[in-house]
Amino acid sequence: MGALWIAHVTVTDAESYGKYAELAGPAIAKHGGKFIARGGRFVQLEGRERPRNVVAKFESVEAAVACYNSPEYQEALSHARDASERELMVVETSDE
Repeated sequence: MGALWIAHVTVTDAESYGKYAELAGPAIAKHGGKFIARGGRFVQLEGRERPRNVVAKFESVEAAVACYNSPEYQEALSHARDASERELMVVETSDE
């Protein structure tokens, strides 16, 4: 089954977060991730609103988690940690 990597982000330091974005995209692609939503228009219906929302599709939950734990993504993440408030989850998709 496939998996979706879903991030909800509030950027607090645009310069540092820009460095994260430069590195994160290639790291995600290297691990088979494909962006299907990246900072586009959204409507918040419930919960805490975050102005940036990103969804990437992976082959499996394991592939998405391996990407997150990879040295490439961790290097990218080092730029985002103090430059954003974020939630990130991986959700398995159905076969439908």
